[in-house]
Amino acid sequence: MATVTVQVNGRAYGVGCEDGQESHVASLARQFDAQVQDVAGAVGQVGELRLFLMAALLSADELYDVRTRLNRAEAELARLRESHEAIEAAAARAVSAAAARLEELTAHLDA
Repeated sequence: MATVTVQVNGRAYGVGCEDGQESHVASLARQFDAQVQDVAGAVGQVGELRLFLMAALLSADELYDVRTRLNRAEAELARLRESHEAIEAAAARAVSAAAARLEELTAHLDA
């Protein structure tokens, strides 16, 4: 297990992570620090724990919004796939009907 040192609200924290995940954890910490800085800019330094809690709640709210949009997009994709399958089936029936009609016309011309 690796350890990466991250900076949040001007303080260094050692965080354990899987080997190879250090840059990812550091990136997440930078995003979280940006949230903390935004909260601190809006409400002032109200204590580190409260800042972290408010930033975490903002991140959770963003995650909720993203998951909601993802669920809607997945539902729309499923609807479009069903529509695509129905259109393909209708097209196949039309091609089959046209082929049958052409066979009838060809048979009629040969007779």
